[in-house]
Amino acid sequence: MKTKKILLLILPIILLGCGGCEDPKPKPEDPKPEVVKPANTAPIINYSIVKVLKHDSLAFTEGLLFYNGDLYESTGSPDNLPQTKSFFGKVDMATGKIDVKAEIDRNLFGEGICFLNDKVFQLTYKSQKGFIYNAKTFKPAGQFTYANKEGWGFTTNGKELIMSDGTNMLTFLNPDNFSIVKTIDVNENNVAVDFVNELEYVDGFIYANIYTTNTIVKIDAETGKVVGKFDIGYLLEEAQKRYPYALETNGIAYNPATKTFLVTGKMWPCYFEIKLS
Repeated sequence: MKTKKILLLILPIILLGCGGCEDPKPKPEDPKPEVVKPANTAPIINYSIVKVLKHDSLAFTEGLLFYNGDLYESTGSPDNLPQTKSFFGKVDMATGKIDVKAEIDRNLFGEGICFLNDKVFQLTYKSQKGFIYNAKTFKPAGQFTYANKEGWGFTTNGKELIMSDGTNMLTFLNPDNFSIVKTIDVNENNVAVDFVNELEYVDGFIYANIYTTNTIVKIDAETGKVVGKFDIGYLLEEAQKRYPYALETNGIAYNPATKTFLVTGKMWPCYFEIKLS
């Protein structure tokens, strides 16, 4: 899902003799450039690295969360990476290996998951279909549909399911009949924040990866306003030093036992445990 194609434009450099060249300073009659003041942005949240843990570098991460003290991860399966699969399971924190609990056809492309009311809910990318499992046995317990064109991230506030769909909109769903309870638009200083991806609900706020960036935003779950953000580009660089095929950042899980977050990315070799200031 959502793999990026990077085009490198190589411009020829023509070296010319520069005898008599002058600094390109504006002449007195040149108009002064217009000064554009940057818009107000959300405060930067600082963080520190607590530890680095192993992660399965074949996992194309789509969802990450803690449930009853255990870490769970869901994965997707893009066509150009035939070694990937769409499944979810419990992570062995010592090895990073995922004990698969359920797997779907890779053509459906698994997305985010969340646990609620003793069930596991799993999104798919473009089929407008979701799957339900028993949270203890992980046996199939049903399916559901949703109106959003795409399914991306999934989380819960303990009452409703909350999903992202690649836009700036978050959709709150009734877990019993999957009707829309409400929607909120994610914005920073009244400017829409698109590509909202993997989600994690913590104490009235939703933390979200913003796809195509290394930014994680902190969203007021009532208003959609971005109240803080932090950049994990440095962690991507560290992951790629360990495994050059590591892709974009995706995956954020809050551990209430330690009050820290785990963050990772698609096919990263590690999770980073971080503590926000």
